[in-house]
Amino acid sequence: MLKAGSISFGGAAISCMVRNISATGALLEVESPLGIPERFLLVVPTDQLSRPCRTIWKSERRLGVRFERLRDAGEAFAGKVR
Repeated sequence: MLKAGSISFGGAAISCMVRNISATGALLEVESPLGIPERFLLVVPTDQLSRPCRTIWKSERRLGVRFERLRDAGEAFAGKVR
């Protein structure tokens, strides 16, 4: 499966391809992971999906992310990392 998505953070957005998605996370492909923060919002318009994520691992062009609960994500985005 390949779906167009975007990595949204701090008013910026970076295009990505969603290679794999599950109930708990996703595998994303990007031009470069440089500048992508640990936590961001994954947006997939074709699925009407908007989920807060945390990066679990990075490689040259891929990111493995875990979806966060909304409460945890709100605290993280507000700078209240536990």
